[in-house]
Amino acid sequence: MKIFVLILALMAGPLTAQQQVPQSAAQMQLSFVPLVKEATPAVVNIYAKIITQAQRTPLQRDPFFERFFRDPYSEKPRVQNSLGSGVILSADGIVVSNYHVVGMATEIRVVLNDRREYNARVLLGDRDADLAILKIDAEEDLPFLTLRGSETVEVGELALAIGNPFGVGQTVSSGIVSGLARSGAGGGNSGLGYFIQTDAPINPGNSGGALIDMAGRLIGINTSILTRSGGSNGIGFAIPADLVAAFVERARDGATEFDRPWAGISGQPVDSDMAATLGLDRSGGIIVSGLHAASPFLAAGLEVGDVILEVGGAAVNTPAEMVYRMSVAGLGRETPVLYLRGGKRFEVQVALIAAPDEPPRDQIVMTERSLLPGLVLARINPAVISEMNLPLEATGVVVVEAGRFAQRVGLRRGDVIVNINETEISSPEDAAELLSGKVRWIEMTLQRGDRRTLLRFRV
Repeated sequence: MKIFVLILALMAGPLTAQQQVPQSAAQMQLSFVPLVKEATPAVVNIYAKIITQAQRTPLQRDPFFERFFRDPYSEKPRVQNSLGSGVILSADGIVVSNYHVVGMATEIRVVLNDRREYNARVLLGDRDADLAILKIDAEEDLPFLTLRGSETVEVGELALAIGNPFGVGQTVSSGIVSGLARSGAGGGNSGLGYFIQTDAPINPGNSGGALIDMAGRLIGINTSILTRSGGSNGIGFAIPADLVAAFVERARDGATEFDRPWAGISGQPVDSDMAATLGLDRSGGIIVSGLHAASPFLAAGLEVGDVILEVGGAAVNTPAEMVYRMSVAGLGRETPVLYLRGGKRFEVQVALIAAPDEPPRDQIVMTERSLLPGLVLARINPAVISEMNLPLEATGVVVVEAGRFAQRVGLRRGDVIVNINETEISSPEDAAELLSGKVRWIEMTLQRGDRRTLLRFRV
């Protein structure tokens, strides 16, 4: 038996002290106790109070029927309590958690493992990334976890998930890193959607808790699970520590929102059929199908048909992965981009910029004199495209908020108004003028997603 263990050790190559496999029953009994004792003081329970306004039914929103269906009790604000976890990242009280735990909270209470309690405030939050950075003010230094670079994490590593599942108190579960670069899988957030997958059980209340390695370093923030029953099925997802570090940096700089770099491109993953056509020996990368005129990738020399292979020195295989790489690098910098064109590889430096808010969006709100009072319109520019997730080629005027009257006739947030009564619309002022005239019928051509819709109604 000893010879067999020795052969395995030689096959595995040299191991560090922290990576050695147990050599005896005594070593196996050591378990995770010292690691847990060191890490758990920095993992906190979070109790958040959220005040929400009850949703009104369509009849309650209707100007005619609302008087018949008005319920004064249902319209009162309601208090919801949210329970989750968080991780202290610095001695001065910087805490990270999930946006869905604290993002809309009016009151946040942080409870440490030793039962100390503090009020907390949100410094920066982002719904798409499902991350929130909090600050608690304590007179003494607090225990904290250090971050580990995400590029050093490997599939098969042991990992511990620490959190407060179901509100039963702080709990530790063990597993391994099951996968890396899980784009959008089970995360429910379409923005960055790039996760570490683990089979360490993650249950409700674990959200915002720590996923740590065997050295007690934070490798991810637990955020979601893939499940049909609501319980853990062994497929959990954690937000990588590199993205957490980028959020902390922005919060310390005084930012209240996370402005991620804008690519200004559309593309799709290269599958095996595309790879054969492009002369690649395997699938991988993103083929560029569209470039906005203001795209920094276009400015760097990329063209439609190019295949982006790497961003920031790391391979990218999905648009979500590329957005993640750019977000980690941060605004105001340049990052190397490796791409393929005509069977040759090229590398360029691409500026990481925010989506330009030019030309001016000139947002307007229709007045009571308008045929559709309360309708909010804006000129489409790169910033509006990014904020409202519009097609890259969208131009003209977009509905920012429909308002109750426009909603009744069928307008929705995100509708692009192409023309009104056969007159092309190029600015919000054009639409305002046409909607303030004395006409009996309004006919609108709308671009809604990838299809055009004709809307006709009497006023």
